[in-house]
Amino acid sequence: MEGDWPDCYRINRFVKNYADAGENARTVLESFKRWPTWMWANWEMVALSEWLREHNRHLPNNKKAGFYGLDVYSLWESMEAIQQYLERVDPASVKIVREALNCFEPYRKGEGQEYARACMFVPELCRPEVAYLLAQIRKRLPQYNTDHENVFSAEQNALIAVNAEKYYNAMLLGGPHTWNIRDEHMADTLERLLKFHGDNSKAIVWAHNTHVGDARATDMSAEGMFNIGELARVKHHEKGVALIGFGSYQGSVIAGRQWGARMQCMDMPAARKGSWEYLAHRTGSGNKLFITEDLVDDVFMEHHIGHRAIGVVYNPEYEQYGNYVPTIIPLRYDAFVFIDQTHALYPLHVLPDAKEVPETYPFGV
Repeated sequence: MEGDWPDCYRINRFVKNYADAGENARTVLESFKRWPTWMWANWEMVALSEWLREHNRHLPNNKKAGFYGLDVYSLWESMEAIQQYLERVDPASVKIVREALNCFEPYRKGEGQEYARACMFVPELCRPEVAYLLAQIRKRLPQYNTDHENVFSAEQNALIAVNAEKYYNAMLLGGPHTWNIRDEHMADTLERLLKFHGDNSKAIVWAHNTHVGDARATDMSAEGMFNIGELARVKHHEKGVALIGFGSYQGSVIAGRQWGARMQCMDMPAARKGSWEYLAHRTGSGNKLFITEDLVDDVFMEHHIGHRAIGVVYNPEYEQYGNYVPTIIPLRYDAFVFIDQTHALYPLHVLPDAKEVPETYPFGV
C-alpha cells in the first residue's frame, strides 16, 4: 500500500490473527494518525480488513494474505518501532536506536522539513547514525528468535530510517531526485516482500496512478522521474506484471486544500473536455473496464491525452488549470477501471460536517 510501514504492519498482524493484534479492524485503523488519515482509516478499509482476517483464519501461516506499507515517510515512527522491538528482544542494543532518535529529535516538526533545512548547513546531518543502526540490526538479526515477520519488520524499519533520511535531505532541493528516492524505496520494499514470501508469491500494489502507471508513458519521464510501475515492468515483465489505473468522471472526494489542512468532502466537477475521463464518459454512461491493448491505434498512441490526477491535496475550482497528466493510455496501463460517478470515502476520523455511516452502507460494516 502507499502507506507507512508501522501503521500498515499493525493491520498485517490483525488480518493474520496474531495474538494481541487488536480486537477489531476499526480500533487498529484508528491508530493511523499521520495526515492524511482518511486515506486508509476509513470504513471501506474496515470492511476489507475484517474480510481478510476471516479469509486467513483457517489458513497456514505461509498461505495467509498480508498487508504492508511501501512508503518512506515514517522516519520517527519506524525508529520508535525498532526501539520497542529491541526493548523486548535485545535490551543491550537499545542505545543504538536512541542515539539515532536523539540526532533527529530537534527536527521532528514539519514532516521532515526542519531536518531538510538543517541539512543545508550540515549535509548528511544524521546519516551516520541511521547507517550504523541498519548495520547493527542486520548484524544481530540471526540471534533474534521471535516470530519471523517481526524480525523482517525490524530490518525494514531500519531501512526506512536510512531512506527517509535521504528523502528528507533532498526535500528542499525538489525536482525528480526526491520523487525517485521515494519510488525506488517502494520498489525495493516490494522486492523484499516478494523474496520474503517465497518464489511463487504474488502481490497487489495499491497506490496512486502516478506511482502505478508506467511513468514512461507520461511527461514524468521527460522530467527525469520514474515510478514503481515502471520499475516493476522492467524487472518482472516476464512474470506477467499488470498495471491497472483508476479514474472517474464526476462525484465527490475527501481531500485537503493544502498539505496538513483539515479534510473536507469536496465535489469533484465533471472531467475537463478532451481528457481521458471525458472521452470514457462520452462512450456511454456507466462504469467500464478498458483493456488497453484494444486502444492501440494512431489516435491513442500518437497523442498524450490529459488524465486526471486527484491527490490528497485538491482544489476543485483550479482543476481546469491543471491536475491532468499528459498520458499515452495504452502504454501507461494494461487495464483501466472507469467509475463514471464516485462517492467519497467514509473516514473513521469524523469530518467536521460528516454524517454517520448510513444504514445502507454497501459493504455491510
